[in-house]
Amino acid sequence: MLIKTPRGWEIPESQATPEDLFHSRRAILKGMGFAGAAGLLPSAMHGAAADESLYPAKRNTKYTLDRPLTAEAIATGYNNFYEFTLDKGQVRHQVDRFTIDPWKVKVSGLVNNPKTYDIDDLVRRFPLEERLYRFRCVEAWSMAVPWTGFPMSALLKEVDPKPEAGFIKMVTAFRPREMPGILSQPHYDWPYQEALTLDEAMNELALFCTGLYGKPLPKQNGAPIRAIMPWKYGLKNIKSIVEIEVTKKRPPTLWNKAAPTEYGWYSNVNPKKPHPRWSQAQEKLLALGPGGSFMYSMRPTLMYNGYEAFVSEIYDGSEY
Repeated sequence: MLIKTPRGWEIPESQATPEDLFHSRRAILKGMGFAGAAGLLPSAMHGAAADESLYPAKRNTKYTLDRPLTAEAIATGYNNFYEFTLDKGQVRHQVDRFTIDPWKVKVSGLVNNPKTYDIDDLVRRFPLEERLYRFRCVEAWSMAVPWTGFPMSALLKEVDPKPEAGFIKMVTAFRPREMPGILSQPHYDWPYQEALTLDEAMNELALFCTGLYGKPLPKQNGAPIRAIMPWKYGLKNIKSIVEIEVTKKRPPTLWNKAAPTEYGWYSNVNPKKPHPRWSQAQEKLLALGPGGSFMYSMRPTLMYNGYEAFVSEIYDGSEY
């Protein structure tokens, strides 16, 4: 008899939120006070270029949760995307002018096969799958989200990094006329730029995501393609990617340059490393409350957001 001992962060699949429940968007939106689809503009919920026939993708059951999935209306209505606005609840109202068709992603630098991918080609080139991941913001709130995407390693293997390569740099679209937050916040070093070590990018958890809740990725969540590394704070999970460059030297990142004592270059979730202005030992798990209000429950923050078994071998404990 085969006896499987679950890891500390795993729960039985039977305890995950039923799929028909988290796909019932209409009921959730009604509870949030949105009248049908009128509360969320179609252009905000889906990209014009998205091929909805690819969604929902098959779920990879290797990745499970220790908490219920966050209501879709919260995950798509409470977002940090400073290129549009500082107000998390207003991002979805500011993305209508943001054009994601056509969209290309350039991959360059220390690679043997540099490429420029059209987004439609990209989502067909690498098989999509759904994964249930925890999502932890450096601001101490958290969610549990069903992302759809493909491993970063699949793309990197295709472009074939050279032996001297050590990092990847990722850059967000820079369109001030479509992204009003860029003009209203000129003190930031736009365009948004993030980076990973090559070992981090090749880790099995690291994804390029194109979907959410069984549908194409909404604009406010980083359409048409974004990065997800669930063991890192949300600021590392760069949205609306247009360029990926493989480099030898460690690239600078926007938030680490802006405030290095507050936002480490690695930005791994670490309950023992407080933010200068608040503790990271606890997190607020967002949920849908009575009458469509937001509520939260307090939970202990897990080291590497609960993914220590997957990523601890990458680090020596000194990273920040």
